[in-house]
Amino acid sequence: MIEKSVLNWLLEGDVSIQFQVKRDLLGITDLSLQNRIEKDGWGKLILSKRHKNGSWGERFYQPKWISTHYTLLDLRNLNLPQNNPLIKSSIEQVLMNNKALDGGIQLGPSTYKNSDICVNGMFLNYASYFKTDESKLKSVIDSILKEQMEDGGYNCESNHGGAQHSSLHSTISILEGLQEFLYAGYTYRKLEILNSIQNGIEFILIHHLYKSDKTWAIIQKDFLKLTYPCLWKYDVLRALDFMQYAKIPYDPRMDEALEFLNSKKNKNGVWPMQAAHPGKVHLVMEPTSKASRWNTLRALKVLQFYSK
Repeated sequence: MIEKSVLNWLLEGDVSIQFQVKRDLLGITDLSLQNRIEKDGWGKLILSKRHKNGSWGERFYQPKWISTHYTLLDLRNLNLPQNNPLIKSSIEQVLMNNKALDGGIQLGPSTYKNSDICVNGMFLNYASYFKTDESKLKSVIDSILKEQMEDGGYNCESNHGGAQHSSLHSTISILEGLQEFLYAGYTYRKLEILNSIQNGIEFILIHHLYKSDKTWAIIQKDFLKLTYPCLWKYDVLRALDFMQYAKIPYDPRMDEALEFLNSKKNKNGVWPMQAAHPGKVHLVMEPTSKASRWNTLRALKVLQFYSK
């Protein structure tokens, strides 16, 4: 049961927060509220930064975090209406100008000839959410699936310099993209995608979401910092939020991560913004070391789903 004071506080946030709180915590899909996201608050401000040529920042991947790529990811996570013509046009330009030889998405003309696995996953996430023509995403799916490693995960170095072990950073980005592709109703290589998601989830669970599967030491301390936007970086809350979104059944290997998440709730029943990833941003949605509506919303979604 969500405390009324916490719910009221969440509903005082940006219109994108309001929409997702009503939809994900209260079960009310308010399309009129969703339509306001592109006309008000964070969504309106980010859209206003779009250049006449349909890009943001200087080019597709630079500078972080105001490039076209990360801006489109932000807009997807704000849950703008999926038929927004400006965003759909920008995605089409990416497909036209940033296809790599392996069919995935290339960072830029001076970078690798092959695509980047993490970027493929993030691109697939927002391209699927904004209902890009399925036929235009098939080569991205092909480029992703051929890079899954024997341990079940993914690593962005696998098609560049080689990799021996999967990365949690890469794996979560790919899982988010593949799941969004399925939620969009696309069917290309569906059974293989479902299998890839299952294997990727198992890779995360083997690590209890943040620990070495050999020594049980914490892999990176940053995995236990609550931050938003996540960008390409993995953390425990991002992983748990994906698992509830994908409706992954409870597994006891989640327990330590769920206990950690519970421990971060303060006495007022909300969660903090612990850190921000350095770099240029269009706007600071929430300051660090303060109560965070984003993290509170995501934590409550997780705990509500896994308390059933």
